[in-house]
Amino acid sequence: MLTLYYSPQTRATRIVGLLMHMNRMDDVDIKTVHVARRDGAGGHDPANPHPEGKVPLLVHDGEVIRESNAIILYLTDHFGGSMGRAVGEKGRGEYLSWLAYYGNIVEPLMILQYLSMDKPAYANVFDEVDIKASLRGPEEVKNTLVRALADRPFLMGDQFTAVDLLLVSPYQWFPPATPDHPLVHDWVKRCGEAADIDALMAFEAAAMKDLGVE
Repeated sequence: MLTLYYSPQTRATRIVGLLMHMNRMDDVDIKTVHVARRDGAGGHDPANPHPEGKVPLLVHDGEVIRESNAIILYLTDHFGGSMGRAVGEKGRGEYLSWLAYYGNIVEPLMILQYLSMDKPAYANVFDEVDIKASLRGPEEVKNTLVRALADRPFLMGDQFTAVDLLLVSPYQWFPPATPDHPLVHDWVKRCGEAADIDALMAFEAAAMKDLGVE
């Protein structure tokens, strides 16, 4: 049995969204746990085996999988289906690349944007590093998304996949950071329409109530 450790309104939300889209909610035991929240609520939950007390965390027959992109890859490999690309299947390389791009580039950049930081802030610390060559910023991410979406509705083609679900999630959470281009705005809208947002929000609301979180 697979077990997902989850808390509402966290990065684990998109993993529940993936399970819903794959019709695999009944195949995974979802355990709702407390986590430390920005307003000071919550904290470490002894029921959560994550070494840092974070979510999401997936456990399968004693195997522990951390980080959203790794969990998404594990689940789509394990269950198969159109949300991922199997080993040997056309598009597997692109699929892996998007998952890595999110973790290596997009999420760190989003955190910097959320904190109102930018590349010159790095320059003050790493003054001997070629910042332009080493780091990518909002313009580079926008251009990458625009190139991918120039001739297709979703990042991997005509179908909504797990890479869309992952890559769009920060823009759904923090809309001001959405790259300002019509192709990207249309993609964000299509992703919202492809996912069952109402069912996910209902699941989140129930979980918040169970945890006593306002």
